[in-house]
Amino acid sequence: MIFRQLYDKQSSTYTYLLASRLGGEAVLIDPVEEYANMYVTLIEQLGLRLVYALDTHTHADHITALGALREHTGCITAMGDRTRAECVDLKLAEDEVLDVDGIKLRALFTPGHTDESMSFAMDDRVFTGDVLLYRGTGRTDFQGGDPHKSWDSIVNKLFHLSNDTLIYAAHDYKGWTVSTIGEEKQYNPRIANRTEVEYVAIMNSLNLPDPKLMDIAVPANLVCGRKVDK
Repeated sequence: MIFRQLYDKQSSTYTYLLASRLGGEAVLIDPVEEYANMYVTLIEQLGLRLVYALDTHTHADHITALGALREHTGCITAMGDRTRAECVDLKLAEDEVLDVDGIKLRALFTPGHTDESMSFAMDDRVFTGDVLLYRGTGRTDFQGGDPHKSWDSIVNKLFHLSNDTLIYAAHDYKGWTVSTIGEEKQYNPRIANRTEVEYVAIMNSLNLPDPKLMDIAVPANLVCGRKVDK
């Protein structure tokens, strides 16, 4: 399998390229618009054909490359079926499987960071978007976020995956690149040895500033990254 973890320093966003073989079909997860040309170049260098560009949720801190990649490559854009982005070609429902040349991504509805967040699980790994981060969790204070739903998505869904399942999140701010379900159960300071009540209290007391690009990024991402004129 071809697997690349790509990073946008400005928004601390991870983008993931997956393909089953050189010369085969590929999928990009959570691509950033500023890197669209780089993604296309890498895909061409590996002899791949981009079939899907996929977002885990409507991002608020960067503009998605879904639309740009569709224009460049003719790929299918995809998100979860709760998204309000009508521009996407394919909306994936809970437990629906996206098959990319033998790579199977199973959609898991994991709201909490936003009300439409989806994670995508393979046999050995899961792409958690912003719901479950490395030794942290995604904020729950805008875009329909809810700390109770976040807890439920993490503890009652993601933590039911096997302990050795690799976690690949959409963001990291401390230098982490990967974790496992077992590690987060044991060491995530917001979750481990805590109750739902304690978790909700933590999330409600974060008092974080809005993402700098939120007023630009959210409207743009609802049209697959095509900027909206005011």
